[in-house]
Amino acid sequence: MLRRIPKYNYAAQFDGLSESLMPAIEALLSGGDYILGEAVSDFEAGLADYLGVEHCVGVNSGTDALILTLEALGVGPGYEVVTVVNSFHASALAIARVGAKPVFVDCRPEDFLMDLDQLEAAISARTRAVILVHLFGRAADVTRAARICAEAGIALVEDCAQAIGARWDGKRVGSVSAAGCWSFAPSKNLAAAGDAGAVSTSYREIAERLGLLRHFGQRVQNEHSVKGHNSRLDSIQALVLRHKLGRLEAWNERRVALAGEYQERLAGLPLGFQDPGGPGGHVYHLFQVRTESSEVRDALLSHLLGDGIDAVVRYPFPLHQQPALPHRPAVGAFPVAEALARETLALPIRPDLAPSELQYVCDSMATFFK
Repeated sequence: MLRRIPKYNYAAQFDGLSESLMPAIEALLSGGDYILGEAVSDFEAGLADYLGVEHCVGVNSGTDALILTLEALGVGPGYEVVTVVNSFHASALAIARVGAKPVFVDCRPEDFLMDLDQLEAAISARTRAVILVHLFGRAADVTRAARICAEAGIALVEDCAQAIGARWDGKRVGSVSAAGCWSFAPSKNLAAAGDAGAVSTSYREIAERLGLLRHFGQRVQNEHSVKGHNSRLDSIQALVLRHKLGRLEAWNERRVALAGEYQERLAGLPLGFQDPGGPGGHVYHLFQVRTESSEVRDALLSHLLGDGIDAVVRYPFPLHQQPALPHRPAVGAFPVAEALARETLALPIRPDLAPSELQYVCDSMATFFK
């Protein structure tokens, strides 16, 4: 009988939490504090303290976190925003949604992150911001990116959706730029029980603007000073996130340990791995392996799935190949990202992944390459 090793185990995230979380949810449901109430404020304060920032503003998704942040920074039609071409669709979708032009930069083959050597050349007189993506849990070089943006007089925004808890130069991602944008979708290291997001910032004016934008553009009921959105963090999701936040560090430490075990046990195989960076630089939202070719990757993926291992390709198409996006450069324009899209796949990595499950995955990989 084939054994299934899933990517996610949502139930395991609630082990030991039910005694405190379920009564809190019941009290919220009975009390009617459903929208932007105490539960949301409490999570925002807890997240701000964890990240080391002055403000966190809860919104309904990571995608909206990016969209509302760009709007708060004044990005709109006629402007450009630079981001890396190797990322989830939302990193570029947000730019297009506010009417700006996405301008792409290739990534580096060793860490899969934005090649900052190419960033300055991508900045033009129309550039309003840069979205730096911390991909798969790996922190990008925020220090250098911030310096480049400061010299150009533009804003730096961090897409932190996959990297909560990761550090660069000893500081948590999302804490040193104009704003950090967070997703708490169920697959994330800190996961809600549905869609949820937030923006972190130490700039009061940005936080105030975001507070308006998420709530119909109103400071008080029925007085709408700007064209806003209905993008509020749900109170029940805030409760879930607040209860999980205290376990995040332990969960991330377990992910790092599992990644180390994977690399040790797979070391003799013809595979490459994402460079982890310095201490605390990777929290392994995903554990990526790189094969020698697309043919090998596709065959390996088929083999693993056949063995009941829930491996997956993230992401099969770089952003410039997405039909939904305007201003698409030609195929071949970003060779590193295109190669990674052909040659990488992600192995299951969860804090509850058992040693026997990890060994089963590694044995299956070894069998394939033999």
